[in-house]
Amino acid sequence: MLSVDSAGVSETASTLSQAGIIAYHCGQIKILNREALEKTSCECYQILEDEFVRLLANKLNKRRK
Repeated sequence: MLSVDSAGVSETASTLSQAGIIAYHCGQIKILNREALEKTSCECYQILEDEFVRLLANKLNKRRK
């Protein structure tokens, strides 16, 4: 949600909250249903998660050497 005005964040958070996916109060977000949240996100979520796992694995492998 980078470069989004606060009204856009509030609107999105409200929609996700009404769907029971998150709890949103005073700028704090609690994920209630991760699977549903992932399904509503764009395909970039999976790309970023895969890259994070790859980078973390590389870092752990370097520490073991």
